[in-house]
Amino acid sequence: MGRVKRWIRPALFLAGGGLAGLAWYQFFGCNGTCAISSSPVRSMLYLGVLGWLLGIATGRRGALD
Repeated sequence: MGRVKRWIRPALFLAGGGLAGLAWYQFFGCNGTCAISSSPVRSMLYLGVLGWLLGIATGRRGALD
């Protein structure tokens, strides 16, 4: 249980980042000249990874030990 509990916060931030990436593509995406926002998959992956890293960085101290 402790192992699962440790990864809930980063997983939620990952999902939130992916949804934010999809919203970014939908509202601000461009038509092929932008490296990240030209594809919904790239936007979701990029912001999902950023969300995951943010979830780990803002977690409790020693949460990954």
